[in-house]
Amino acid sequence: MNDSLEDLSGAPPPALHGDRAARRESEIPNRLPRCVSLLIVLAATSTAAGYQVARLDIAGAKWFHTAPSLASAAVQAPALVTASHPRANNTDIEAISHLAPQQQAERLLELVIHRPDQSLGLIHMNLDSWRGHLEETDQLFHLVLAALNSDDPRVRVAAMEIDLVANDLRKSPQSLRKLLNQIHNDPDGRYLALWRLGALGNRGVEPATVLTTLLRYSRDPNQQMRFWAVEGLAMLGTAESIDPLLSILAHDPAEQVRERAASSLARSGMLTDEQRLTAVPQLLNLLDDDSLDPATQDLVCASLQAITGASFGKDPGAWRDWWAHHDRRENRLHVPKGLLLA
Repeated sequence: MNDSLEDLSGAPPPALHGDRAARRESEIPNRLPRCVSLLIVLAATSTAAGYQVARLDIAGAKWFHTAPSLASAAVQAPALVTASHPRANNTDIEAISHLAPQQQAERLLELVIHRPDQSLGLIHMNLDSWRGHLEETDQLFHLVLAALNSDDPRVRVAAMEIDLVANDLRKSPQSLRKLLNQIHNDPDGRYLALWRLGALGNRGVEPATVLTTLLRYSRDPNQQMRFWAVEGLAMLGTAESIDPLLSILAHDPAEQVRERAASSLARSGMLTDEQRLTAVPQLLNLLDDDSLDPATQDLVCASLQAITGASFGKDPGAWRDWWAHHDRRENRLHVPKGLLLA
């Protein structure tokens, strides 16, 4: 999440745009401290640039297997399913219903970014009929990125679902095996496969297997593999993702990977607001950790501010005092055992 992050080859690091703003009431002054602004910029820019690099700079684009062309006369385009969705704008839906499936998906995703309640149901009703008719075009790619940046988790889910359909990944063990094979054997496609592996786990496909795989690659010697394993953990979005992300934030040798872990905890991916709150006690402990370099402590501080909406800089005492008195009932409900304050 950075304007100009560069990987070891000089190109922007790969990432996936899953960033989002905190949705709770803010106690931050109108102007956030610089470290929070940094985290937001990191979240908003390196992800888009990096994902573009991963898609377009892979030699020969061998990984980029698209569905059959919509132009093929042999394929009968399915009609748009519109039943039982009274909230949708009839004029929009009438126009969309005459489009090819690719354009239906793109137009509905564009609408859902701005008017979720009017388009979400239509997307979910048409996912099955779109399968085999969608290609992961640049247009669809950019719309997926925009939707993954939404404050509304339902919009992020819709984007993830469309991306899986466009890549012909069903919610099945077979799709998981396909991605695992790609990760193990396809140097060109393994990075995005790690991200989509997390997405499948989020959709309920063998989340324990997904977690084990992502944890293994989060310790890979290759920085890019670790980077994308962090992306996968963010998309997996389970409570079991949080401790690994905290450890990566504190200990990964690459600054770019640590930055991505911080953003995954604070803003991006599929973790819920309640899940993010469970990371606060450990983040407070990291804020007290003198072994961390200043840049990492800045990331810890920015993550705390983004998650909680509070702003106490790098003052661990002030943070602890605030956390001890803020919404105690919520803390009791969501902070798991083993994450007590020191």
